Amino acid sequence: MKRRTRKLIGAAVMLAFVMIYALAAMALAQSRPVQQAEGLLRTLIYAVLGLAWAAPMMPLIKWMERPDAPSGGDAQAAVPDREGRA
Repeated sequence: MKRRTRKLIGAAVMLAFVMIYALAAMALAQSRPVQQAEGLLRTLIYAVLGLAWAAPMMPLIKWMERPDAPSGGDAQAAVPDREGRA
């Protein structure tokens, strides 16, 4: 699969995930235990809820950025090495 296709699929999955996660995080933020927590603890909870979406997205982002596989034949031989030789 080409990188362009992976990025399109990944963007759609990421958008859907963030929309669902945002609703869940808002519901958790409005729950009674969070609302009754002390100020510093509540701030910490909000920070964790605000950043926690990134952890499950990292494998998806790595998959999206993976380089395209060579298209068979001598495609690998045509790629220059570090010294610029083909």
